[in-house]
Amino acid sequence: MSRSEFPYPLRPPRRVPEAHRGSPPNPRTETRTDMIIDRDVEIVTRAGRTVQADVYRPVATDPAAVIIAWSPYGKHDPAPIGQIYPASGVLPEHMSELTTFEGPDPVFWVPRGYAVVIADIPGTWFARGPASYISPEEAQDFYDLIEWAGVQSWSNGKVGLSGVSYLTVAQWQVAALAPPHLAAINPWEGWSDTYREVARHGGIPETSFWPYIWERWGASTGLIEDLEQETQEHPFFDEFWASKAADLERITVPAFVVASWSDQGLHTRGTLEGFRRISSPQKWLYVHGRKKWAEYYLPENVERQAAFFDRFLKGIDNDVESWPRVLAEVRTDYYEGEFVASTEWPLPDIEYRALYPDAATGQMDEEAPSDETKASYHGLGDPFAPDRLVFEHRFEHATDIVGHSRAVLFMSAPEADDMDVFVGLFKRDTAGRIVPFAYFAQFEDGPVALGWIRASHRELDEERSTPFLPVLAHQRALPLEQTGPTRLEIEILPSGTRFEAGDSLVLVLQGYDIKHYRKPLVYSRHESDTNTGPQILHTGGRHDSHLVLPIRRRTD
Repeated sequence: MSRSEFPYPLRPPRRVPEAHRGSPPNPRTETRTDMIIDRDVEIVTRAGRTVQADVYRPVATDPAAVIIAWSPYGKHDPAPIGQIYPASGVLPEHMSELTTFEGPDPVFWVPRGYAVVIADIPGTWFARGPASYISPEEAQDFYDLIEWAGVQSWSNGKVGLSGVSYLTVAQWQVAALAPPHLAAINPWEGWSDTYREVARHGGIPETSFWPYIWERWGASTGLIEDLEQETQEHPFFDEFWASKAADLERITVPAFVVASWSDQGLHTRGTLEGFRRISSPQKWLYVHGRKKWAEYYLPENVERQAAFFDRFLKGIDNDVESWPRVLAEVRTDYYEGEFVASTEWPLPDIEYRALYPDAATGQMDEEAPSDETKASYHGLGDPFAPDRLVFEHRFEHATDIVGHSRAVLFMSAPEADDMDVFVGLFKRDTAGRIVPFAYFAQFEDGPVALGWIRASHRELDEERSTPFLPVLAHQRALPLEQTGPTRLEIEILPSGTRFEAGDSLVLVLQGYDIKHYRKPLVYSRHESDTNTGPQILHTGGRHDSHLVLPIRRRTD
């Protein structure tokens, strides 16, 4: 396919496969005592691109159920996550030498009667492209691989999808196309709206993970989609970004969806939105508050995956259809919590309550302050001025916050044309300690929840917004109000946390990222120069600044 026939700007790769342990294709079959491995199988898609796959299948001749992992990270490259990311919590004994990055382990699946297909997506490594990412073209190629796998002599005709992060993002995209041989999906923490959930949080450009990750995807012998150019050329949510947002409502296949509270700014929102919006009659949600890679490979969770695929790929009559439709962890501390069962997401037993910050006292209460007051911080930090505002509410009774929070803030920035506002929620226990939680798969001092907004992007998409989830339209830039403070409605990402009587909820507002880690550690960063001078929060009276919390009704 020539450059002129492809709908994206293309560029040469910055990484070549040979520099990252890649070797030119050498089709062959390897036989082990417990499996047959077909290496470098080439599948040609309808567009003339190719998929390069390794197929791990049982020695037995009975047709096997099929699990596909669709990946840009390299099928040739067993990836010990615990060595690459030592703080990830993944234990070496939880994966074999055949496990590739974020994908299923053939050593577990093949003896259970599954064929595992690990695929290099078109245009990456030695697969013929050009490469595109999270695109309609890529989804069509994935569709073709599913249909190829469904008719092989070693296949029983039932195909399932597995894998974390990108391997889930691709699941949302292809499942919306409904390949006939696709029988089940297991999305394990992957965004579903690239613009809102990865590239621009609240309209603020993400400057760490997004530029880093597309380089990880780009090892190739040919041309690849120039995501850097496209991100610069498309500052608003347009047709380009819409093509990288899954059409979730079109998904009807059985789905076991796993999300976490801990991937704030990457996978949390998109995975939960994926579950909420897909049309699958048979769907289950499991939400934890821990580290995503460790949970994917945790033996008890692999058994959950196996039970799900046994039911829908093999037709085994097990207990999957009696699982709670929603099982969500309500955290109390780092790696501590209780799972609660429910029938739907968001949880039906939720009452949304408002807390009102008072700029005069630094407290938040259920009653709005009557007097109009204001407090300020310096938007980018200043050694001679406060660089954040902190408000606190002490709970008199045990309280569970489970779901989507949002903040309505009246703010002004007298020296700026625009402003970026960062929101953090934290838990303080009765001893005065800020309680830490798992965060971004590697860190152990995370918040309860985060939110962001660029004031010029504050316009809501009225059609997509719900009473609990404000969705920004991202269609144009609006100036700050000139006659008074600007009203900002800020989505705060979903969370699940228990507060005992005497614990406090802490609200932090500032003009830069709530969490800071040394480089090159990768997480959501927003190194923006939009903010100038002070940012002022207005509370009380006409300025109805408040925080809305999803309170779960407790029966204990």
